Amino acid sequence: MTSPVAVVGFAQAPCRVRPDVTTSGVEMLVPIFAEVLRATGLTKADIGFWCSGSSDYLAGRAFSFVQAVDAIGAVPPTMESHVEMDAAWALYEAWVKVLTGEAEIALAYGFGKSSGAQLRRVLALQLDPYLLAPLWPDSVSIAALQARLGIEAGLWTEKDMALVAARSRAAAQSNPQAQLYGDVRADDLLGEPYLAEPLRAHDCAPISDGAAVVILASAERAGELCERPAWITGFEHRIDSAPLGARDLTTAPSAASAAAAAGAAGVDAAELHAPFTHQEILLRGALGLDDGARVNPSGGPLAGNPMFAAGLARIGLAAREITTGRSQRALGHATSGPALQQNLVCVMEARP
Repeated sequence: MTSPVAVVGFAQAPCRVRPDVTTSGVEMLVPIFAEVLRATGLTKADIGFWCSGSSDYLAGRAFSFVQAVDAIGAVPPTMESHVEMDAAWALYEAWVKVLTGEAEIALAYGFGKSSGAQLRRVLALQLDPYLLAPLWPDSVSIAALQARLGIEAGLWTEKDMALVAARSRAAAQSNPQAQLYGDVRADDLLGEPYLAEPLRAHDCAPISDGAAVVILASAERAGELCERPAWITGFEHRIDSAPLGARDLTTAPSAASAAAAAGAAGVDAAELHAPFTHQEILLRGALGLDDGARVNPSGGPLAGNPMFAAGLARIGLAAREITTGRSQRALGHATSGPALQQNLVCVMEARP
């Protein structure tokens, strides 16, 4: 491995239910491609590698990501790849391309139109196809089982979960891309009806359509593209067992091992891909975040959760904490699979 790699650009489409957007995502991608290229002074011809993250089963057709390539354009010819995952994993592939010298500048993007289907049922398709998927347990119900186990183990309470939601809504007031924001009291939230006990609506990320894009650059190019690049010092992902009965759902070993391998200790800001309130509490412990770390200053996924772009957005928003000077060292986290089964951690810092 050679010289380090930095995040030099980030843009995100507003998190909304978008009736004007197709599952190809082109309508969301074109504006944010233009935004991030304008901010860095790059053109499409300068991008040495493109990598996308999306889902064919979310879009409802095979090779749906190919239509999104229309947002890139046919000219000039490009080196392009795709992962059937959150685009945080596309960023990992792009990072490897730059790290190994195959590209000086790489762009990763993700998009998802979650409102195009019944998301809770669609996500059941990611479960074990022999024992779990035929039962159609939806994503919220599985998260509710995890939340109940944590409550019974004394790891968190419904009040703790409501406090996470209230803080998320308050933080999101300064995020123009947020879908849910405002001042709410935790005690008022606890008066709302259950969605899947012990989860209420505020405990669950909203249905969101959206997209995100992140640009990486080599050490030779980063300084000329960004005044204060976010240098990647650690980038790791780990996977726990897929069958829900084969692991303790009140822990996240893959998150802990990814954080240790990436060198996550001592970050002062963290953007966590926690689609449910109790998962933020669980991840705080698993990632070893101390009380001084600002968690989800953007509002996090509870303020807007576009499938297959939300994890990439966490890394982009963590990088923005550094590029704007608000943080010296920040962490971006992404998850995939049921009940925090897969976890990716990206640690970044500012350098002279």
